Amino acid sequence: MSLDGKVAIVTGSGRGLGLAYARELARRGASVVVNDIDARATADAVAAIEASGGRAVAVTAPVGPTETAKELVSTAVAHFGRLDILVTNAGVLRDTVLWKMTDDDFDTVVDVHLRGTFTCVREAVQHMRQAGGGGRIICIGSPTGQRGTFGQTNYAAAKAGIVGMVRTWALELKRAGITANTVVPVAATAMTATVPYFAAAVRAEADGEPMPAFFRHDLGFGTAADVAGLVAFLASDAAAQVTGQVLGVGGDRLQIWTHPEAALTAYREGGWTYDALREAWPTTFDGAAQSVGERFPELPVRFQPATP
Repeated sequence: MSLDGKVAIVTGSGRGLGLAYARELARRGASVVVNDIDARATADAVAAIEASGGRAVAVTAPVGPTETAKELVSTAVAHFGRLDILVTNAGVLRDTVLWKMTDDDFDTVVDVHLRGTFTCVREAVQHMRQAGGGGRIICIGSPTGQRGTFGQTNYAAAKAGIVGMVRTWALELKRAGITANTVVPVAATAMTATVPYFAAAVRAEADGEPMPAFFRHDLGFGTAADVAGLVAFLASDAAAQVTGQVLGVGGDRLQIWTHPEAALTAYREGGWTYDALREAWPTTFDGAAQSVGERFPELPVRFQPATP
């Protein structure tokens, strides 16, 4: 699987998962525009890619504003002559429960994740459609956007919104030969390092040791490299017919998430009045009510955090 001659933009690629995506795309032959708000991180990312024989250039700017999206696309075209792949990975967290979340907490996360994805994809697609050679849009989602997570109203809204946009883009861009997919990674990152449940896995990753099989297989939790392979596949010609999908990946596990479908359909002549619902809900509907939040298997004793 080669990406020779392709050009990619990866937002939020100064470190972590984004850097893993950028390095894998470059390893497969793509020239890469890396992006971060930290100039040192972008410089180090470019240096790492070039040291491995790849080609890269940096754009140090916050994702969200249209001006950044335009700079990313113009940089790709100016330095490498084209644009074929966009990976929208940039993100921030401002976690707190609903009643304590400020307007700034909400707006900051939505601006970077949701608006940043929108502005970057819009700018990339305008170029791709005009160039006429198709393209690949790969947007990074989260299990939180699929099932919700306590304390992440802003992040859940943004990540769920990304999935909705991607489904729409898959329809709108099909005729132009541009695919759009969402990747839902589950991996050891700075965002998961503070979660006690993942402590043993994160520690193994930091120490350069193999991640325990419980995390890789039972939980589907792995390393950034485990996610990068899927990103590279979706960027390639081999995935030309894959579009509009939400693909979960982590450790040894790959998932195709279902799109929302009705879990139960019932009809009542004359419609569903308050009294009819009150009578029918316990017997007809309650059993089909959907769960919320992620469901983790019980953590084996040997991986449980030590108590003080």
